[in-house]
Amino acid sequence: MNATARRARATIRQRTGAQRATTKARRLAATGKPQPARILLVAAGLDDTTAHRFASSFSRGVIPTATAKTRVKLRGRRARWYPVKLYDRTTFAARLAAYRPKTQYAAEKFAALAA
Repeated sequence: MNATARRARATIRQRTGAQRATTKARRLAATGKPQPARILLVAAGLDDTTAHRFASSFSRGVIPTATAKTRVKLRGRRARWYPVKLYDRTTFAARLAAYRPKTQYAAEKFAALAA
């Protein structure tokens, strides 16, 4: 198996993963229930990596609409429950209109989403 075929398969895996994350986020956002910032950012059009990177700073200083607990799997069979802040569409839209990260590239992405 040559390097070109490996790179092609890796590209397909990455694109498939990104498409699945986007589809899942859009489906969850369409329910109308409050969702975490990362889900709403991906549903708005950001890629999952960027949404994961900026979700915590995006939600800082904003009062959440609701809170929930999510289960995170740890090593082995262990799991732990963590609190999660949930936001509705109006709170998310207001924050998206005002939020601008310090990096120029990310600020341009968020400005494009807000427009």
